[in-house]
Amino acid sequence: MDPSRHAQLVIAFANTLDVEDGTDALSEPAGLARWLREHELTPRTPAVTEADHDRGLRLRSGLREVLGTEEQRSHVLADADAVLLELPLLASLDPESPLQPDPHLPPTQRALATIASALATLLITGEVERVKRCPAEDCGWVFWDSTKNRSRRWCSMQVCGNRQKARTFAARNRP
Repeated sequence: MDPSRHAQLVIAFANTLDVEDGTDALSEPAGLARWLREHELTPRTPAVTEADHDRGLRLRSGLREVLGTEEQRSHVLADADAVLLELPLLASLDPESPLQPDPHLPPTQRALATIASALATLLITGEVERVKRCPAEDCGWVFWDSTKNRSRRWCSMQVCGNRQKARTFAARNRP
């Protein structure tokens, strides 16, 4: 099973933060503007205010938190929920996008609401069970779990999974 376009959008937005490389594509308002345009969420590169930038970062943090496997931090989720209250979604009869951003929102907020809509769709359909964040502290990459029983834990068993196995082995065999 391949990821839906909603899952692809959520994964792409979550992975604008690369913990392992220490990079953040949204580190400044211009980065958010560029990313929204590159992902065709706005017809042209929008003017992103500091408030919009803050909304985007808070939304991403909440999104990454909800996709994590470890205990979720409630304050991060509450902060993202506060952002979602500013990004109203409207019900639609369109089966491809049953939740759509309020068309009266400014372009950047409408684009962020589109991301929120994609996440809501994943939560409603249960597809969110296949979108996971790697539990490795030095990774956190968000990936699509294509296993039949949705049991994949690591973004890469060869890298993150292997590192954890080595740590566990070393801890168990210390004198």
